[in-house]
Amino acid sequence: MSKGRIFETQDGSHSIFSETFGVSYHSKYGAIQESTHVFIQSGLYYRMAGASQLSVLEIGFGTGLNALLTLLEANKRQLPIYYEAVEAYPITLEEARQLNYPEILGKPAAVEEFLQLHEAAWEETFPFTPYFSFCKRRSRFEEVQYKNAFDVIYFDAFAPNAQPELWEEDILRKMYDALRPNGVLTTYCAKGVVKRRLKSLGFTVEALKGPPGKREMTRAVRPAPAGSAST
Repeated sequence: MSKGRIFETQDGSHSIFSETFGVSYHSKYGAIQESTHVFIQSGLYYRMAGASQLSVLEIGFGTGLNALLTLLEANKRQLPIYYEAVEAYPITLEEARQLNYPEILGKPAAVEEFLQLHEAAWEETFPFTPYFSFCKRRSRFEEVQYKNAFDVIYFDAFAPNAQPELWEEDILRKMYDALRPNGVLTTYCAKGVVKRRLKSLGFTVEALKGPPGKREMTRAVRPAPAGSAST
């Protein structure tokens, strides 16, 4: 579907400029730096403490970078992770083959796994490694329905100026419902209106330092019910 323009960001890693939506999949200041900061360090690591296993939902599979980074973390830490990605407009396999993430990460052996993420059949769960199970769903975000199913959400939709409908309260409510108590949602977006919507739904919202080139990002936690044990 994509047929976008692949370009090199400032940390040497690739991204894609979407001609359809008029925006790029990652920051021009560094695709790997951005994904690592926003989703791995601020989301996955935050929820990882004390966990014996985790489930992650990615809203916007895109280039597959977030899934690859999570796969590598699961293997390194020997922490079982179930990963589900939702994408309505997947990039082509031809485009995926041109992306240089394993090489830039110093993990050339991960090229095969990275391509398998893109080649995997939709709507099926695959045990990629003993610590990483993966399922991708070809669906619009408006159509997904989850209840108390995930510990971490990577909210990586295109920016509000490109797809404003994906940042409305109805979609954000679906994300709240999808999280378990103490579950965390992270996003590069720091717009005040988005943070206010998250708060109105019951999230505890933090403004964190952003990745290179961006002053702030957002982390939102679904609080556990009063009196319940933290997990």
